[in-house]
Amino acid sequence: MIGVISDVHGNLPALTAVLRRLEQLGADQIICLGDTAGYYCFVNECCDLVRRTAVRVLQGNHDWYLTSGTSSGRSVTVDTCIEYQRTVIADENLEWLGGLRPTAQYAGFSLVHGGWNDPLDEYMSPSRDYFTELAGTRFASGHTHLPLVWRGGGRLYLNPGSVGQPRDGDPRASFATVDGDVVVLHRVEYDFRAVQRAMAATGLPPYIAESLAFGLRVGGRP
Repeated sequence: MIGVISDVHGNLPALTAVLRRLEQLGADQIICLGDTAGYYCFVNECCDLVRRTAVRVLQGNHDWYLTSGTSSGRSVTVDTCIEYQRTVIADENLEWLGGLRPTAQYAGFSLVHGGWNDPLDEYMSPSRDYFTELAGTRFASGHTHLPLVWRGGGRLYLNPGSVGQPRDGDPRASFATVDGDVVVLHRVEYDFRAVQRAMAATGLPPYIAESLAFGLRVGGRP
């Protein structure tokens, strides 16, 4: 069984809860579809855990912002969090994130962080037309933070949702398992208040972590 995770975003309590559940489920391999970094303050701890446990790890757009020294170009919040993480990330973790790539092939899946038109930063929606020109039958990506399993035209698409910042109105951490042709989306509760307390201690604006209670993007409200 393969565990599929994505968009951890420096949320250690969520990542720990997901990895514990994957162990209980019997997953013997884990792949991460990117964005270990970004948003929350446990960037080193999350890098260390993902490095130890995942057999394939992609680079996400937040990972790229952090390691390339660039800004997002569209979000003051993202840039604020990345600037903080640059001050605390260990050199070995910065080097590791910078050496990742946003695409991979594994276990018959074509993997990207964003989409196949832009592996880092496409917010894609699956359809028969979308996959027409792509080789393969099994595809997986992250980036949207919205869990989804889609089948059509003999193709399978999986988005495991976000471990560290769900955006579908369910605050529980999201992930997926793949066991042959069986693909299952999972949710697990975690202590989001611990993230909020840790973020407050960094001096970062409190609104960045407030939406974790509601399973919404930063600044979102129920």
